[in-house]
Amino acid sequence: VENIIRIGTAGALADELELMDLVLGMGACTDSNFMHQYGLDGSFAPIADWTLLRTAAELAAARGLPVRVGNLLSTDCFYTDGEHAPGAWKKMGVLAVEMEAAGLYATAARAGRRALCMCSVSDHFSRPQKLSPEQRQTGFANMMKLALETAVKMAAL
Repeated sequence: VENIIRIGTAGALADELELMDLVLGMGACTDSNFMHQYGLDGSFAPIADWTLLRTAAELAAARGLPVRVGNLLSTDCFYTDGEHAPGAWKKMGVLAVEMEAAGLYATAARAGRRALCMCSVSDHFSRPQKLSPEQRQTGFANMMKLALETAVKMAAL
């Protein structure tokens, strides 16, 4: 495996995000202890591979897809009501919450591979909006097509 593209859903933190918008994770903040396994003296900042990210962003723009690029929050607890709930991450400019990007980016970095996380917004943390089960089953075609197009373009490089 040279290129890993994770597709999935995310809960929006950014007010400007709408349901079904695509978020490309340039970086992945985390509240997980996943990075501890690497024995680093400090904090590792998990980031996407630039070539994958740029390719996906260019393809999305060419197709006119609603896409944002920025930080994701990878958390072990997707929904929490603690005092450090997602609002604190929103203040730091984090766009959306999901569960895998930070671990994926760190694993890819350690293995010398490329990784990108792209998510479709399935719900919103600051508004009572969420996709129905039917919309979740049938509504992610744009994300899947973008991931496939990105993979095909990367294979040609």
